[in-house]
Amino acid sequence: MAVRQINSVNPATEEVIAQFTPHAPAAVDAAVERASLAARKWRTVPVPERAEHLKRAAALLRADRDRLAALITEEMGKPIAEAEAEVDKSAWCCEYYALQGPELLMHQPVATGATRSHVAFDPLGLVLAVMPWNYPLWQVFRFAPPALLAGNGAVLKHASNVPRCALAIADIWDRAGCPPGLFTTLLVGPDAVPDLIADPRIHAVTLTGSTEVGAAVAAMAAHHLKPQVLELGGSDPFIVLADADVPAAAAAAVSARMHNTGQSCISAKRFIVEETVVEEFTDAFAAGVAALAMGDPFRRDVTIGPLARSGLRSDLVDQVERSTAAGARVVTGGTVPDGPGYFYVPAVLDQVTPAMAVAAEETFGPVAAVVSAKDPAQAVDIANATEFGLGAALWTTDLERADRLIPGIEAGAVFVNGIVASDPRLPFGGIKRSGYGRELGAFGLRQFTNVKSVWIGPAHNAQSHPLSE
Repeated sequence: MAVRQINSVNPATEEVIAQFTPHAPAAVDAAVERASLAARKWRTVPVPERAEHLKRAAALLRADRDRLAALITEEMGKPIAEAEAEVDKSAWCCEYYALQGPELLMHQPVATGATRSHVAFDPLGLVLAVMPWNYPLWQVFRFAPPALLAGNGAVLKHASNVPRCALAIADIWDRAGCPPGLFTTLLVGPDAVPDLIADPRIHAVTLTGSTEVGAAVAAMAAHHLKPQVLELGGSDPFIVLADADVPAAAAAAVSARMHNTGQSCISAKRFIVEETVVEEFTDAFAAGVAALAMGDPFRRDVTIGPLARSGLRSDLVDQVERSTAAGARVVTGGTVPDGPGYFYVPAVLDQVTPAMAVAAEETFGPVAAVVSAKDPAQAVDIANATEFGLGAALWTTDLERADRLIPGIEAGAVFVNGIVASDPRLPFGGIKRSGYGRELGAFGLRQFTNVKSVWIGPAHNAQSHPLSE
Protein backbone atom coordinates (compact mmCIF):
# COMPACT_ATOMS: atom_id res chain seq x y z
CA MET A 1 0.00 0.00 0.00
CA ALA A 2 1.37 3.41 -0.94
CA VAL A 3 2.21 5.85 1.86
CA ARG A 4 -0.23 8.78 1.81
CA GLN A 5 1.69 11.05 4.14
CA ILE A 6 5.22 11.16 5.53
CA ASN A 7 5.25 12.64 9.02
CA SER A 8 8.14 14.03 11.01
CA VAL A 9 7.27 13.30 14.65
CA ASN A 10 9.16 14.47 17.73
CA PRO A 11 9.54 11.23 19.75
CA ALA A 12 10.12 13.19 22.97
CA THR A 13 6.71 14.89 22.76
CA GLU A 14 4.83 12.75 20.20
CA GLU A 15 3.97 15.95 18.32
CA VAL A 16 3.95 16.12 14.50
CA ILE A 17 6.64 18.61 13.43
CA ALA A 18 6.10 18.52 9.67
CA GLN A 19 4.19 16.59 7.00
CA PHE A 20 5.24 15.75 3.47
CA THR A 21 3.39 14.35 0.49
CA PRO A 22 5.36 11.45 -0.97
CA HIS A 23 6.79 11.87 -4.45
CA ALA A 24 4.41 10.57 -7.10
CA PRO A 25 5.65 7.87 -9.53
CA ALA A 26 6.15 10.43 -12.30
CA ALA A 27 8.25 12.62 -10.01
CA VAL A 28 10.31 9.60 -8.95
CA ASP A 29 10.95 8.66 -12.57
CA ALA A 30 12.03 12.20 -13.41
CA ALA A 31 14.32 12.37 -10.38
CA VAL A 32 16.00 9.06 -11.22
CA GLU A 33 16.50 10.17 -14.82
CA ARG A 34 18.07 13.41 -13.62
CA ALA A 35 20.33 11.48 -11.25
CA SER A 36 21.32 9.07 -14.02
CA LEU A 37 22.33 11.92 -16.32
CA ALA A 38 24.28 13.57 -13.51
CA ALA A 39 26.11 10.32 -12.73
CA ARG A 40 27.14 9.91 -16.39
CA LYS A 41 28.60 13.40 -16.30
CA TRP A 42 30.21 12.92 -12.89
CA ARG A 43 32.17 9.82 -13.87
CA THR A 44 34.15 11.92 -16.36
CA VAL A 45 35.23 14.39 -13.67
CA PRO A 46 38.83 13.71 -12.52
CA VAL A 47 39.06 12.18 -9.06
CA PRO A 48 40.96 15.15 -7.53
CA GLU A 49 38.14 17.45 -8.64
CA ARG A 50 35.56 15.14 -7.10
CA ALA A 51 37.56 15.32 -3.87
CA GLU A 52 37.15 19.10 -3.80
CA HIS A 53 33.37 18.64 -3.62
CA LEU A 54 33.84 16.37 -0.61
CA LYS A 55 35.89 19.07 1.08
CA ARG A 56 33.12 21.59 0.45
CA ALA A 57 30.54 19.18 1.86
CA ALA A 58 32.65 18.80 5.02
CA ALA A 59 32.88 22.57 5.42
CA LEU A 60 29.12 22.94 4.99
CA LEU A 61 28.47 20.24 7.59
CA ARG A 62 30.68 22.02 10.09
CA ALA A 63 29.14 25.41 9.33
CA ASP A 64 25.59 24.00 9.71
CA ARG A 65 26.41 21.86 12.75
CA ASP A 66 23.90 23.42 15.12
CA ARG A 67 21.00 23.32 12.67
CA LEU A 68 21.67 19.77 11.52
CA ALA A 69 22.13 18.47 15.07
CA ALA A 70 18.81 20.05 16.06
CA LEU A 71 17.12 18.29 13.13
CA ILE A 72 18.48 14.94 14.29
CA THR A 73 17.35 15.52 17.86
CA GLU A 74 13.88 16.67 16.84
CA GLU A 75 13.22 13.85 14.40
CA MET A 76 14.61 10.80 16.22
CA GLY A 77 15.33 11.92 19.78
CA LYS A 78 19.13 11.65 19.91
CA PRO A 79 20.63 13.63 22.83
CA ILE A 80 21.92 16.90 21.41
CA ALA A 81 25.60 16.37 22.24
CA GLU A 82 25.51 13.02 20.43
CA ALA A 83 23.73 14.64 17.48
CA GLU A 84 26.49 17.24 17.24
CA ALA A 85 29.08 14.47 17.32
CA GLU A 86 27.23 12.74 14.47
CA VAL A 87 27.52 15.84 12.30
CA ASP A 88 31.23 16.10 13.14
CA LYS A 89 31.82 12.46 12.22
CA SER A 90 30.03 12.93 8.90
CA ALA A 91 32.33 15.86 8.11
CA TRP A 92 35.37 13.79 9.11
CA CYS A 93 34.34 11.06 6.68
CA CYS A 94 34.15 13.57 3.83
CA GLU A 95 37.56 14.96 4.76
CA TYR A 96 39.14 11.53 5.08
CA TYR A 97 38.08 10.45 1.61
CA ALA A 98 38.92 13.82 0.09
CA LEU A 99 42.49 13.46 1.38
CA GLN A 100 43.12 9.72 1.20
CA GLY A 101 40.64 8.52 -1.42
CA PRO A 102 42.32 9.73 -4.64
CA GLU A 103 45.41 7.63 -3.94
CA LEU A 104 43.28 4.58 -3.10
CA LEU A 105 41.54 4.90 -6.48
CA MET A 106 44.72 5.14 -8.51
CA HIS A 107 45.50 2.41 -11.02
CA GLN A 108 47.41 -0.46 -9.44
CA PRO A 109 50.25 -1.72 -11.66
CA VAL A 110 50.59 -5.49 -11.98
CA ALA A 111 53.76 -7.18 -13.19
CA THR A 112 52.89 -9.37 -16.22
CA GLY A 113 56.22 -9.63 -18.00
CA ALA A 114 56.89 -7.33 -20.96
CA THR A 115 53.35 -5.98 -21.11
CA ARG A 116 51.86 -3.06 -19.21
CA SER A 117 49.05 -4.20 -16.96
CA HIS A 118 47.09 -2.55 -14.19
CA VAL A 119 43.88 -2.73 -12.19
CA ALA A 120 41.48 0.20 -12.59
CA PHE A 121 38.54 1.16 -10.39
CA ASP A 122 35.68 2.46 -12.54
CA PRO A 123 32.33 3.64 -11.12
CA LEU A 124 29.30 1.39 -11.45
CA GLY A 125 26.82 4.21 -12.02
CA LEU A 126 23.82 5.03 -9.85
CA VAL A 127 23.56 3.51 -6.36
CA LEU A 128 20.27 3.22 -4.47
CA ALA A 129 20.79 3.79 -0.74
CA VAL A 130 18.05 2.57 1.61
CA MET A 131 18.99 4.06 4.95
CA PRO A 132 17.74 3.89 8.58
CA TRP A 133 16.76 6.55 11.06
CA ASN A 134 19.03 5.80 14.01
CA TYR A 135 22.01 7.76 12.65
CA PRO A 136 20.17 9.83 10.06
CA LEU A 137 23.24 11.75 8.89
CA TRP A 138 26.11 9.36 9.63
CA GLN A 139 24.54 6.31 8.01
CA VAL A 140 24.22 8.26 4.76
CA PHE A 141 27.61 9.95 4.98
CA ARG A 142 29.20 6.59 5.73
CA PHE A 143 28.12 5.60 2.22
CA ALA A 144 27.99 8.81 0.18
CA PRO A 145 31.54 10.26 0.25
CA PRO A 146 33.27 7.06 -0.94
CA ALA A 147 30.54 6.28 -3.47
CA LEU A 148 30.62 9.78 -4.94
CA LEU A 149 34.41 10.01 -4.92
CA ALA A 150 34.54 6.73 -6.87
CA GLY A 151 32.42 8.43 -9.55
CA ASN A 152 28.96 7.12 -8.75
CA GLY A 153 25.69 8.95 -8.26
CA ALA A 154 23.28 8.28 -5.39
CA VAL A 155 19.53 7.98 -4.91
CA LEU A 156 18.51 8.06 -1.25
CA LYS A 157 15.40 6.42 0.12
CA HIS A 158 15.70 7.39 3.76
CA ALA A 159 13.61 6.17 6.68
CA SER A 160 10.19 7.82 6.60
CA ASN A 161 10.47 9.23 10.13
CA VAL A 162 13.47 11.46 9.26
CA PRO A 163 12.34 13.29 6.09
CA ARG A 164 13.80 16.65 7.07
CA CYS A 165 17.21 15.08 7.65
CA ALA A 166 16.92 13.36 4.27
CA LEU A 167 16.24 16.63 2.48
CA ALA A 168 19.02 18.41 4.37
CA ILE A 169 21.55 15.81 3.20
CA ALA A 170 20.68 16.34 -0.47
CA ASP A 171 20.95 20.09 0.10
CA ILE A 172 24.50 19.66 1.41
CA TRP A 173 25.64 17.92 -1.77
CA ASP A 174 23.84 20.44 -3.96
CA ARG A 175 25.51 23.33 -2.17
CA ALA A 176 28.86 21.53 -2.41
CA GLY A 177 28.61 22.07 -6.17
CA CYS A 178 27.89 18.53 -7.33
CA PRO A 179 26.02 18.23 -10.65
CA PRO A 180 22.29 18.82 -10.06
CA GLY A 181 20.66 15.57 -9.03
CA LEU A 182 23.90 13.64 -8.49
CA PHE A 183 22.70 13.03 -4.94
CA THR A 184 18.92 12.74 -5.00
CA THR A 185 16.59 12.26 -2.05
CA LEU A 186 13.24 10.62 -2.73
CA LEU A 187 10.46 10.99 -0.20
CA VAL A 188 8.77 7.65 -0.74
CA GLY A 189 7.58 4.75 1.35
CA PRO A 190 9.02 1.23 1.38
CA ASP A 191 6.56 0.19 -1.33
CA ALA A 192 8.65 2.17 -3.85
CA VAL A 193 11.84 0.18 -3.23
CA PRO A 194 11.11 -2.85 -5.46
CA ASP A 195 10.54 -0.67 -8.53
CA LEU A 196 13.66 1.34 -7.78
CA ILE A 197 15.77 -1.80 -7.52
CA ALA A 198 14.29 -3.06 -10.80
CA ASP A 199 14.95 0.24 -12.59
CA PRO A 200 17.73 -0.32 -15.17
CA ARG A 201 19.16 3.11 -14.31
CA ILE A 202 19.99 1.83 -10.81
CA HIS A 203 23.22 -0.20 -10.86
CA ALA A 204 23.75 -1.21 -7.22
CA VAL A 205 22.05 -1.13 -3.83
CA THR A 206 23.23 -0.42 -0.29
CA LEU A 207 21.00 -0.96 2.71
CA THR A 208 21.34 -0.54 6.44
CA GLY A 209 18.42 -1.99 8.33
CA SER A 210 16.88 -5.10 9.80
CA THR A 211 17.89 -8.60 8.78
CA GLU A 212 14.39 -9.31 7.45
CA VAL A 213 14.34 -6.22 5.22
CA GLY A 214 17.90 -6.95 4.13
CA ALA A 215 16.98 -10.44 3.01
CA ALA A 216 14.07 -9.08 0.96
CA VAL A 217 16.19 -6.36 -0.65
CA ALA A 218 18.99 -8.85 -1.37
CA ALA A 219 16.55 -11.16 -3.13
CA MET A 220 15.20 -8.35 -5.27
CA ALA A 221 18.67 -7.06 -6.16
CA ALA A 222 19.91 -10.56 -6.93
CA HIS A 223 16.95 -11.13 -9.24
CA HIS A 224 18.15 -8.14 -11.26
CA LEU A 225 21.85 -9.11 -10.89
CA LYS A 226 22.75 -5.94 -9.02
CA PRO A 227 25.48 -5.90 -6.37
CA GLN A 228 24.54 -5.01 -2.82
CA VAL A 229 26.08 -3.99 0.47
CA LEU A 230 23.97 -5.01 3.46
CA GLU A 231 24.60 -3.80 7.00
CA LEU A 232 21.93 -5.53 9.04
CA GLY A 233 21.10 -6.42 12.62
CA GLY A 234 23.51 -7.16 15.40
CA SER A 235 23.70 -8.64 18.86
CA ASP A 236 27.28 -7.73 19.63
CA PRO A 237 29.06 -9.53 22.48
CA PHE A 238 31.08 -7.61 25.05
CA ILE A 239 33.39 -10.24 26.53
CA VAL A 240 34.99 -9.52 29.92
CA LEU A 241 37.63 -11.98 31.04
CA ALA A 242 38.68 -12.47 34.65
CA ASP A 243 42.00 -10.67 34.16
CA ALA A 244 40.37 -7.57 32.64
CA ASP A 245 40.38 -4.14 34.23
CA VAL A 246 36.82 -4.69 35.45
CA PRO A 247 36.04 -1.10 36.56
CA ALA A 248 37.23 0.22 33.20
CA ALA A 249 35.25 -2.43 31.33
CA ALA A 250 32.09 -1.67 33.32
CA ALA A 251 32.44 2.07 32.70
CA ALA A 252 32.93 1.48 28.97
CA ALA A 253 29.99 -0.91 28.92
CA VAL A 254 27.61 1.90 29.87
CA SER A 255 28.49 3.88 26.75
CA ALA A 256 28.82 0.75 24.61
CA ARG A 257 25.20 -0.18 25.32
CA MET A 258 23.45 3.11 26.01
CA HIS A 259 24.88 5.45 23.36
CA ASN A 260 22.08 6.70 21.10
CA THR A 261 19.67 5.33 23.72
CA GLY A 262 20.81 1.85 22.73
CA GLN A 263 19.52 2.22 19.17
CA SER A 264 22.55 1.03 17.25
CA CYS A 265 23.35 -2.13 15.32
CA ILE A 266 26.87 -2.12 16.79
CA SER A 267 25.86 -1.44 20.36
CA ALA A 268 27.16 -4.05 22.76
CA LYS A 269 24.07 -6.03 23.71
CA ARG A 270 25.26 -9.24 25.36
CA PHE A 271 27.76 -8.79 28.19
CA ILE A 272 29.50 -12.12 28.58
CA VAL A 273 31.55 -12.11 31.77
CA GLU A 274 33.73 -14.76 33.39
CA GLU A 275 31.95 -16.02 36.47
CA THR A 276 34.70 -15.01 38.94
CA VAL A 277 34.15 -11.31 38.13
CA VAL A 278 30.54 -11.29 36.95
CA GLU A 279 29.15 -9.91 40.22
CA GLU A 280 31.75 -7.14 40.39
CA PHE A 281 31.12 -6.20 36.77
CA THR A 282 27.33 -6.28 37.05
CA ASP A 283 27.25 -4.11 40.17
CA ALA A 284 29.49 -1.46 38.60
CA PHE A 285 27.70 -1.63 35.23
CA ALA A 286 24.23 -1.32 36.77
CA ALA A 287 25.35 1.62 38.94
CA GLY A 288 26.64 3.42 35.86
CA VAL A 289 23.43 2.81 33.94
CA ALA A 290 21.26 3.91 36.88
CA ALA A 291 23.18 7.20 37.03
CA LEU A 292 22.30 8.14 33.43
CA ALA A 293 19.99 11.14 33.04
CA MET A 294 16.86 10.56 30.96
CA GLY A 295 14.65 13.32 29.59
CA ASP A 296 14.43 16.14 27.06
CA PRO A 297 17.18 15.34 24.54
CA PHE A 298 17.88 19.04 24.01
CA ARG A 299 19.11 19.31 27.61
CA ARG A 300 22.89 19.00 27.78
CA ASP A 301 22.82 16.90 30.95
CA VAL A 302 20.58 14.25 29.35
CA THR A 303 22.24 11.10 28.02
CA ILE A 304 19.12 8.96 27.46
CA GLY A 305 16.49 10.30 25.11
CA PRO A 306 13.27 8.72 23.88
CA LEU A 307 13.14 5.76 21.55
CA ALA A 308 12.45 6.85 18.00
CA ARG A 309 9.08 5.12 17.71
CA SER A 310 6.48 3.71 20.07
CA GLY A 311 6.76 0.23 18.55
CA LEU A 312 10.42 0.01 19.53
CA ARG A 313 9.47 0.51 23.16
CA SER A 314 6.72 -2.10 22.94
CA ASP A 315 9.22 -4.58 21.55
CA LEU A 316 11.63 -3.95 24.42
CA VAL A 317 8.93 -4.35 27.05
CA ASP A 318 7.96 -7.67 25.48
CA GLN A 319 11.56 -8.94 25.32
CA VAL A 320 12.22 -8.04 28.96
CA GLU A 321 8.96 -9.61 30.13
CA ARG A 322 9.67 -12.87 28.30
CA SER A 323 13.21 -12.97 29.68
CA THR A 324 12.21 -12.36 33.29
CA ALA A 325 9.51 -14.99 32.95
CA ALA A 326 12.29 -17.38 31.92
CA GLY A 327 14.39 -16.52 34.99
CA ALA A 328 16.35 -13.35 34.22
CA ARG A 329 16.57 -10.68 36.93
CA VAL A 330 16.17 -6.94 36.36
CA VAL A 331 19.02 -5.30 38.27
CA THR A 332 18.05 -1.73 37.40
CA GLY A 333 15.50 0.09 35.25
CA GLY A 334 13.16 -1.64 32.86
CA THR A 335 10.05 0.49 33.36
CA VAL A 336 7.95 2.81 31.21
CA PRO A 337 7.66 6.27 32.80
CA ASP A 338 4.48 8.31 32.85
CA GLY A 339 4.04 11.22 30.46
CA PRO A 340 4.48 11.86 26.75
CA GLY A 341 7.36 10.59 24.68
CA TYR A 342 8.63 7.10 23.89
CA PHE A 343 10.87 6.83 26.94
CA TYR A 344 12.08 3.63 28.58
CA VAL A 345 14.17 3.56 31.75
CA PRO A 346 17.48 1.89 30.78
CA ALA A 347 17.75 -1.62 32.12
CA VAL A 348 20.40 -4.17 33.05
CA LEU A 349 19.38 -7.81 33.38
CA ASP A 350 21.54 -10.53 34.86
CA GLN A 351 21.15 -14.29 35.31
CA VAL A 352 20.51 -14.32 31.58
CA THR A 353 21.01 -17.48 29.54
CA PRO A 354 21.72 -17.47 25.79
CA ALA A 355 18.24 -18.78 24.95
CA MET A 356 16.38 -15.87 26.61
CA ALA A 357 14.85 -13.17 24.41
CA VAL A 358 17.23 -10.39 25.50
CA ALA A 359 20.19 -12.53 24.43
CA ALA A 360 18.82 -14.56 21.52
CA GLU A 361 17.15 -11.61 19.76
CA GLU A 362 18.42 -8.17 18.83
CA THR A 363 17.36 -5.63 21.45
CA PHE A 364 17.13 -2.19 19.84
CA GLY A 365 17.03 0.10 22.83
CA PRO A 366 18.48 0.62 26.32
CA VAL A 367 18.43 -2.97 27.60
CA ALA A 368 21.60 -4.90 28.50
CA ALA A 369 21.88 -8.64 29.14
CA VAL A 370 24.65 -10.01 31.40
CA VAL A 371 25.57 -13.65 30.79
CA SER A 372 28.02 -15.60 32.94
CA ALA A 373 30.74 -17.82 31.40
CA LYS A 374 32.94 -20.29 33.24
CA ASP A 375 36.11 -19.56 31.22
CA PRO A 376 37.38 -17.74 28.09
CA ALA A 377 36.59 -20.64 25.78
CA GLN A 378 32.98 -20.75 26.89
CA ALA A 379 32.76 -16.96 26.64
CA VAL A 380 33.75 -17.14 22.97
CA ASP A 381 31.32 -20.00 22.38
CA ILE A 382 28.47 -17.94 23.86
CA ALA A 383 29.56 -14.91 21.84
CA ASN A 384 29.33 -16.96 18.64
CA ALA A 385 26.00 -18.57 19.55
CA THR A 386 23.99 -16.02 17.60
CA GLU A 387 22.75 -15.56 14.06
CA PHE A 388 24.49 -12.18 13.98
CA GLY A 389 28.13 -11.30 13.39
CA LEU A 390 28.63 -7.54 13.25
CA GLY A 391 31.08 -6.50 15.97
CA ALA A 392 32.58 -7.80 19.20
CA ALA A 393 34.54 -6.36 22.11
CA LEU A 394 37.06 -8.32 24.17
CA TRP A 395 38.36 -7.07 27.51
CA THR A 396 41.56 -8.61 28.88
CA THR A 397 45.00 -7.52 30.04
CA ASP A 398 46.59 -10.59 28.44
CA LEU A 399 47.06 -9.34 24.88
CA GLU A 400 48.78 -12.52 23.76
CA ARG A 401 45.69 -14.47 24.74
CA ALA A 402 43.58 -11.86 22.95
CA ASP A 403 45.56 -12.56 19.78
CA ARG A 404 44.79 -16.26 20.16
CA LEU A 405 41.07 -15.69 20.78
CA ILE A 406 40.39 -13.13 18.04
CA PRO A 407 40.46 -15.58 15.09
CA GLY A 408 37.74 -17.64 16.77
CA ILE A 409 35.36 -14.71 17.28
CA GLU A 410 32.77 -14.62 14.50
CA ALA A 411 32.37 -10.92 13.73
CA GLY A 412 33.21 -8.32 11.13
CA ALA A 413 35.20 -6.37 13.73
CA VAL A 414 36.83 -7.13 17.07
CA PHE A 415 37.86 -4.33 19.41
CA VAL A 416 40.16 -5.24 22.30
CA ASN A 417 39.79 -3.12 25.44
CA GLY A 418 37.63 -0.62 23.58
CA ILE A 419 34.11 0.08 22.35
CA VAL A 420 33.17 -1.12 18.88
CA ALA A 421 32.76 1.89 16.60
CA SER A 422 32.80 2.70 12.90
CA ASP A 423 35.82 4.64 11.65
CA PRO A 424 36.34 6.03 8.11
CA ARG A 425 39.82 4.47 8.09
CA LEU A 426 38.63 0.92 8.79
CA PRO A 427 36.32 -1.35 6.78
CA PHE A 428 32.93 -1.80 8.40
CA GLY A 429 30.43 -4.63 7.96
CA GLY A 430 29.34 -8.00 9.24
CA ILE A 431 29.02 -11.70 8.57
CA LYS A 432 26.25 -14.26 9.03
CA ARG A 433 22.84 -12.55 9.24
CA SER A 434 24.47 -9.20 9.94
CA GLY A 435 25.01 -8.82 6.22
CA TYR A 436 27.86 -8.69 3.73
CA GLY A 437 29.98 -6.23 1.83
CA ARG A 438 31.98 -3.44 3.42
CA GLU A 439 31.68 0.28 3.94
CA LEU A 440 34.50 2.67 4.85
CA GLY A 441 38.24 2.30 4.45
CA ALA A 442 39.77 1.28 1.13
CA PHE A 443 37.39 -1.68 0.83
CA GLY A 444 34.35 0.56 1.18
CA LEU A 445 35.70 3.02 -1.36
CA ARG A 446 36.08 0.28 -3.97
CA GLN A 447 32.85 -1.55 -3.09
CA PHE A 448 30.84 0.19 -5.81
CA THR A 449 33.48 0.07 -8.52
CA ASN A 450 34.18 -2.15 -11.47
CA VAL A 451 37.55 -3.67 -10.57
CA LYS A 452 38.82 -3.72 -14.14
CA SER A 453 41.86 -5.68 -15.29
CA VAL A 454 43.77 -3.92 -18.07
CA TRP A 455 46.42 -5.84 -20.10
CA ILE A 456 48.26 -3.81 -22.73
CA GLY A 457 50.53 -5.57 -25.19
CA PRO A 458 53.01 -3.94 -27.56
CA ALA A 459 51.61 -1.74 -30.32
CA HIS A 460 53.43 -3.79 -32.96
CA ASN A 461 53.90 -7.55 -33.19
CA ALA A 462 50.71 -8.07 -31.16
CA GLN A 463 50.77 -11.10 -28.90
CA SER A 464 48.13 -13.08 -27.10
CA HIS A 465 48.21 -13.72 -23.40
CA PRO A 466 50.45 -16.79 -22.86
CA LEU A 467 47.81 -18.60 -20.81
CA SER A 468 45.28 -18.37 -23.63
CA GLU A 469 47.14 -21.02 -25.62
